[in-house]
Amino acid sequence: MPTVRYFAAAAEAAGTDQEQVSASTIESLLSGLVARHGDAMDAVLARSSLLHEGRYVSDPTVVLSADAVVDVLPPFAGG
Repeated sequence: MPTVRYFAAAAEAAGTDQEQVSASTIESLLSGLVARHGDAMDAVLARSSLLHEGRYVSDPTVVLSADAVVDVLPPFAGG
């Protein structure tokens, strides 16, 4: 199962820093995360960047291998 790693607000919405999620594509992963964690996760995902194996991904049809790693990176405050 793919591993999802959460950072900042995404970790707060998920209640964990990482978890394994059964999903075969980015699209199914995202819908599964919203189903699992609700509206707070939906709001975070709407403004987050996703990294698949360390590379930015925006195509929902990207296929995930069983050992894939997906990072959810919400915008960070800076200064």
